[in-house]
Amino acid sequence: MAQLELDAVHANAVDYQHFLLDSPSPYHAAEVVAQRLVDAGFTRACERQPWDASPGGHVMVRDGAVAAWVVPASVADDAGFRIVGAHTDSPAFSVKPSVQSTTPDGWGQIDVEVYGGMMWNSWLDRELTLAGRLVLTDGSVVLARTGPIARIPQLAIHLDRNVNPDGLKLDPQQHLHPVWTVDNPSGDLLEHVARTAGLDDASGVASFDLILTPSQGPGFFGDIGQFVAASRQDNLSSVHPGLVALERLAADAPQSGDITVFMCFDHEEVGSESRTGAAGPILETVLRRTAAALGRDEDGYERMLAASSCVSADAAHSVHPNYAGHHDPDNRPVMGRGPIIKINSKQRYATDAQGIALWNRACAAAGVASQSFVGNNAMPCGSTIGPITATRLGILTVDVGVGLLSMHSAREMSHVDDLFALSAALEAYWRGA
Repeated sequence: MAQLELDAVHANAVDYQHFLLDSPSPYHAAEVVAQRLVDAGFTRACERQPWDASPGGHVMVRDGAVAAWVVPASVADDAGFRIVGAHTDSPAFSVKPSVQSTTPDGWGQIDVEVYGGMMWNSWLDRELTLAGRLVLTDGSVVLARTGPIARIPQLAIHLDRNVNPDGLKLDPQQHLHPVWTVDNPSGDLLEHVARTAGLDDASGVASFDLILTPSQGPGFFGDIGQFVAASRQDNLSSVHPGLVALERLAADAPQSGDITVFMCFDHEEVGSESRTGAAGPILETVLRRTAAALGRDEDGYERMLAASSCVSADAAHSVHPNYAGHHDPDNRPVMGRGPIIKINSKQRYATDAQGIALWNRACAAAGVASQSFVGNNAMPCGSTIGPITATRLGILTVDVGVGLLSMHSAREMSHVDDLFALSAALEAYWRGA
């Protein structure tokens, strides 16, 4: 690899590290994406105002989701949408309305519910941060994050001698209950969160959406520092490549062609059925209102959809060195060797032959390698926003992502080369490859 490209890969990895640090919750991630695009010249849009489809970049935030679209100076009659979809949420602990409780022995605990399909054991013995949003009585929203505030301590082996031979058994109600104080010297937890958000106290807080997420920041490791260890890489490992690709596109935007769309949904980890999830109307709203603002009638909108495509970007599985038998014997994607096309004949992924051809063109134009993931026939396959988007809109969709190890762990693992390559391929797709 040439020195210039090595420098670019390193710079991208450092930027990714900062992005992860700034995005402890979906609400933070959506705001970071929006603010960076505004800094790149995008106009912030409000859903309550007339829709803006003037030439240039536009960005809109709805709760933990963010949508951006770039309209070229010339939009031909046969133009469509080139969409990249991702999601901002990750497995976490969501805070219950009761907020906190106290044991008979004086331990102060945060009352939480498991959000998403996390690997429970990986969250033990890790310092956790509270992050999310506070909704105030006047209707305004304040983003909040604390420092390390809680932990789920594991039972000592002296009190559970069979834990290693028999395996760890966890009850999510009883055993996944974080500790944040003892004998309650700090008082009310919501008061603490409100003060860290810059409020005088919690009297003006009407409600909240808060999660507990690992407080440990991302780190590089490996013989040449090629691996990234961090939480929330499923799926910020797709959000960040899409963001930096769109920033580069905006710096040298095509004057004609399709409309570029970047849609980062929320709630993928719990099924996508929400006003900000892929099963909801948010993407269709963006596309329909953009078409209408361009003067398209209903038939014109449907013709635009027929000319459209979507790259659903979500984390993929790298072959695991210690569990190689869990993977298909003839499809062996390994992190560091390029983005991965995800394929499943039961349509758990939306990829088909046309989608594979589309993605291969983008990778070829970007000069990056691509790999394929097909699940082991004896094991069920996960899913993502791709099939939902294809079903809702009827557009050509291909599922891709960078390979991870420890997916849905409190600390996942990726490769810096894949993050850079995915960004390059997404930019090539948006430029018409």
